[in-house]
Order: sequence, then structure tokens, then C-alpha cells
Amino acid sequence: MNKTIVFLLICCTFIVNAQQKPSQDLKVGIVLSGGGAKGLAHIGVLKIIDSLGVRIDYIASTSMGAVIGSLYASGYSGKQIDSIFKKVDFDDIISDNLPRAAKTFYERENEEKNALTLPFEKFKIKLPSAISSGQNNYNLLSRLTLHVSDIDDFSKLPIPFFCIATNIETGQAVILDKGNLAQAVTASSAFPSLFKPIIINNQILIDGGVVNNYSIDELKAKGVDIIIGVDVQDDLARRKDLTSATDILFQINNFRTINEMKLKSKKTDVYIKPNIDDFSVVSFRRGEEIVKNGEKAAQQNISALKDIAAKQSSERQYFKISQVPDSLKINNIIIKGNKNYTRSYILGKLKIKANKKISYKHFTDGVNNIVATHNFDNFTYKLSSDDSTTEEFDLYIKVVESEITTFLKLGVHYDDLYKSAVLINVTKKRVLFNNDVVSFDFIFGDNVRYNFDYFIDKGFYWSIGLKSRYNTFNKNINASLILDENEIITTGLNKIDVELSDQMNQLYLQTLFRKNFALTLGVEHKRLKITSETFIDNNTTEEETTFEKSDFISLYGKLKFDSYDNKHFPKKGFLFDGDFHLYLSSSDFNNNFSQFSITKAKLGFVFSVSNKVAVNIGSQGGFKIGNDLNNSLNFALGGYGNNFINNFISFYGYDYLSITGSGFVKGMIDVDCEIFKNQHLIFSVNFANVGDNIFDNGNWFSSPDYTGYAIGCSTETFLGPIEIKYSWTPDTRSGQWFFNLGFWF
Repeated sequence: MNKTIVFLLICCTFIVNAQQKPSQDLKVGIVLSGGGAKGLAHIGVLKIIDSLGVRIDYIASTSMGAVIGSLYASGYSGKQIDSIFKKVDFDDIISDNLPRAAKTFYERENEEKNALTLPFEKFKIKLPSAISSGQNNYNLLSRLTLHVSDIDDFSKLPIPFFCIATNIETGQAVILDKGNLAQAVTASSAFPSLFKPIIINNQILIDGGVVNNYSIDELKAKGVDIIIGVDVQDDLARRKDLTSATDILFQINNFRTINEMKLKSKKTDVYIKPNIDDFSVVSFRRGEEIVKNGEKAAQQNISALKDIAAKQSSERQYFKISQVPDSLKINNIIIKGNKNYTRSYILGKLKIKANKKISYKHFTDGVNNIVATHNFDNFTYKLSSDDSTTEEFDLYIKVVESEITTFLKLGVHYDDLYKSAVLINVTKKRVLFNNDVVSFDFIFGDNVRYNFDYFIDKGFYWSIGLKSRYNTFNKNINASLILDENEIITTGLNKIDVELSDQMNQLYLQTLFRKNFALTLGVEHKRLKITSETFIDNNTTEEETTFEKSDFISLYGKLKFDSYDNKHFPKKGFLFDGDFHLYLSSSDFNNNFSQFSITKAKLGFVFSVSNKVAVNIGSQGGFKIGNDLNNSLNFALGGYGNNFINNFISFYGYDYLSITGSGFVKGMIDVDCEIFKNQHLIFSVNFANVGDNIFDNGNWFSSPDYTGYAIGCSTETFLGPIEIKYSWTPDTRSGQWFFNLGFWF
């Protein structure tokens, strides 16, 4: 009897052990389809798979599925991937938004006034190949997969992996299973018209979902025993949902994919179809909901998944996020593909030296510096190391220089000073030298204007620039800007309606101390003309009176530091903008010129109180030195604007050019509340002392003579800010409305 019991116990133990450790392991593959933001549901599925102990042995993926799948294949868990994507700003990824700090001063000034940029060659306008280059996507994937960057064969990743791309020339599907992992995934997810095509092995590749969005047959060929499939593709839309051209194009593409899925879903052992009906391909802001829907869909298949786990003999190993280095040392730098731009130019923009340890952020900033030049159609890199435990790498860079050197840029604008305006800009690179650029703005509307710039960019060496500008406007201005005190008393006029035109030409040298710090020295010619048809001069028979018509020659210097993260709605940063002009001579229309100088400076400091609230504290000041009796270049405060000329200064509560003097001190505070995405409510206060010789008599350091307040609503659009502000001053108990549309130019 005892022998029988012992025998039965041994048999039970054997059976239990046999159940716990299958004699034959089950090889499991998973297919992750494309679907844009809807592909975030893959994360939810992977989280459930991990919690059940299912080991994935091969991953086949397309588009967004390739992004998620590559991270899972490189060792991350579903939970870790979820944590990563909660911190990703998808707006930056999609728009390819580069930090403002990545651009030089010239690039900022040239780009921060255009709503649309189009390639323009041989007098033919072309459309850009895509909205975004995909560089931010590539940078993110490169860092997250840095620990496997030395693996060229994707079958040797912690989980073997491949993704599908489409050869745009042949229309054939391309299996990417070797090479640069980040580049392969960027190609697989290069959604047409949104991201630029990627060139790999001389093939022009775009999103794999165009031809094969569910690569189950290719996965079966890898010899897996069972396949789990996650399908986040759209079903056919109903009539009421087909309201735009985009909807119809997606519907046409879905005809093929849905018909294919009728067959492919039957080949799938565990078919998981998350509910993504309420989401679009760009619903990234609803990422948490999409991930949860993925979890729910996986839980509906929990019995089948548990059965798979029970038939596997071992679990997978995970990579720890903490192993992604914050710094790295680059030993060797290899650059290929550059012809017009030298190695020193590229390294100078990257700000990287061999055998020097730098932060990973420093490295990414350098990459952004290169991309911001728009001199390269593709800029790919790979950090490779033979030892995965070290932070020392060799950097392999491959560039594709842009063959397009001419661009047509367009913009629209309205403000209360210059009125309506349309900008047509032609920008040409590599005119005389490889590192030069010429730009011409023609601005037509209520006031015709132009801007011409020629710049030879030598980075931290002395760059050379030539600038010419013409501005004009009509405005009722303070009479003291053009009349002396006796004339004002005689005429009894405080305001005069004038037409002011200003033509300026500069030749200058500029050098950068740091990315955000520039010193400019130059010589300037200015032609200033001020006339009025409403002011009648009894001493002349002319239909208009000319108050100023002089040419001025001056030497000038500018010192500028600008680390604002956004020109119009900064949330952090510091600004110093100092300017000194020494006026040496004049054609002296009014016979009252003597040499004088004007010094002015602007300070600003922005900090964020929260994610939604930023405070900008600033001050400005300026003074005139000399006995020149001409007032036309004096300071004039009033109005709201970002593109004032000469010594005109914005000041809430007063109309344009209302407060004048040879010196001024101004303080201001702006509180910017971003109540919704790109929607701002701004409260402002400014105060100032303005007058003649206020620094001599000490009046600058006293209670403010002028005070103004403003409240405004601003919306960020692709045309630029749309702003409406109401300003009020207790000094006169009067208010002013200001309206602005578009970037300032």
C-alpha cells in the first residue's frame, strides 16, 4: 500500500513538472500593424502579454507598429514603452519642430516671418516632398536604441525583428532586417506627405503600410509556431464620415487593406483587434485612452494568451531604461556624402570634437544645428561601440546634400501701423560661396516695403553681411518728433498726420561667442523722409510740407544675447539687445545737424510658473548724446508691434509715436496664460519716464510719468500669431485696440 502511494506521488510530481516545463518549447511571433496614433494600442497589448509571461520570439511590424516593435525587440517591456511615450511631445515629432536655439541669428530672422516655404528652381515652383523631415523621430529612436546600435543584423536583437517599407519607385514591399535600426524604422513609418522618404541602399522608401500593413506571411516564413496579430487598421468609413478629401483618400487605400485582412486574419492564431473607431491617425493627445483600448482587446483573448504562456519553457529578458547614457565619448568621427560642405563646416555646426566626452543633449543639439541649416535633405548617424557596457562610441555620419538652393517663401500680415501686407521672399543659397545666402523680401499692400540681405556665414569666425531695407507708413504722430518747441507753440499743433519713409543700408561684420550671443559691427547709411499733406506751410506753394529729407552716415555696434525658446510666446530664456549708433554726418536738410550718438538696450527674462503660465519681466532704456537739434531720430513710444524701425518703442495705453523724447526708461511685465493648446490669454503692464535729458536731471529714476495696461487673446497659427489686445492708460483714462495677424515682417 505504501509503495502504491509513493508511486502515485512520483507520477503526480512528474505530471506537474511536465506541465510547468513543456518538453517542447513554443516559438511565438507577433505582427504589429501600422495605424498612426492608433498604433499606441500595441503598447496596451504588449503590457498584457508581459503580465501573462508570454515570451515573444519574433516581431514583424509596419509603420507605427515598427516604432513600438523596434523598442520591444531591443529589450524594453510594454510598461517601459508606455512610460516613454507618455513623455513624448508628438507635436514636435510630427511638425519636426526644431528648438529655436538650434538656429543662428540670421536663420531666425529669415525664417520667423514666413508662413510657407516652397522649393523654387528655374523659375518653377515645386511642392515640398513632405511637411517634416522626420529628424526628431530619428533622433528619439537613435537614443532609445543606442544600447543595440552595434547590431546590424536585426535577427540578433534581443528579440529578432524586421519591418516593412515601400519602395516608392517600384511599388514593392521591402523587408528591412539589417542595417541601422533607427533608420529602418524611420523609413517604415515615413507616412506619405507627412515625413520625407528615406534612402536606404539606394532605394527611396516610405511607409510600409502603403503595400503591406500586416506582414503575417513574411513572419510565417521565419519558422514561428504560433502568431499573435494586433490589427489597428481602420474599417471602411460610413457615408457621414466621408466629409473631406483626406477621408476619401484613406477610404480608397483601405479598400485593399481591408480585403487583404479578410484572408490574413484567418491565418492569425490569436487575432487582436482593439477598438480604435473613435480615433484618427493623429490622435496622439488621446494616447492613454488608445493604450487602454489595447489592454482591453488583449484581455478579451486572455485564455488563448495564458495557454501560450503555459507552453513556453522560459521567459524573456528586459533592458533597463537606466542604461541609456546621459553622456558619451566620441572617439572617431566618419563623415560620408558631403561635397559642397566641408568636414570642418559639419563638425563646427555639430560643435563636437573627437576624444571628448559630451552630454547626450549636447550631441542632439548639435544634430539640430545641422538640420536647421536646411542644407541637407537627409542627415543620418550611427553611434557604434564594440562594448555595450561602455559610453565610448565611434560616430558614423551620412549626409545627402540638398540639390535645391532656391526657395520661395510667403507670408501675410496685418497690424495697425503698417496695415495689410503680403510677403514674397526669394532665398538663394550658395550664390558666390558654399556658405552664403541671399534673401529678398518684397512686401506689398497698404505700404510697399522691401528687405534685402546677403550673408556669408562663418559661424564663430567673423561673418560678413550686407543689408538694405525700406519702410514706409502713414500715421498721426506727436508733433515734437518733427517740430521744435517754438513751432509747436506757434502752430498750436500737438499731432500731425505724416507719411514717414525710411531707407537703410548696412555693411557689417558679425561673430558668435556662443550660439545665442552675437556681436555686430558695421557702417550704416540712412535716408529719412517725413512729409505731410495736412500741414500747410505758408512759406511754400508745395502741396505737401517736408519736415525731414536727410541722409545720415553712422557707425554702429550691436551686442545681442537671445535664449528665448519662442520669439512670440516664450516660456523661458533671457534677452539682451544693445545698440549703439554714432552719427558722423548728414546731408542736413534742416541745417541743424551736429554729430551725436544714440544708445539703447532691451532686457528680458522669462520664467514659467507652471506648464500653462509664463511671466516675462523686461526693461528698456535709451539716451541721446550730443547737441543735435534734429528730433526725427528721437525716441517715440506708443502702440504695439514687433517690427518697429529707428527708435520707435512699443508702449501699451497710447497710440503709436505718441510720447517722444531724447531719453526714456521703460519697464514691463507680461503674464502669458496658455488656457488651451496654442491659445493664450495675456495680461500686460508697462510704465515709463520719457523726456529730454532725463538722465542729466535724474528724472529717469522717479515715479513713472506714463503707465499703460493691456489684456489680449492670441492664437498660434501656421500664418503666425492672431492677436487682439485692448490697452488702457489711467493717465488720460482712454483706451486703444490693437490687432495683429501673422508673423511680423
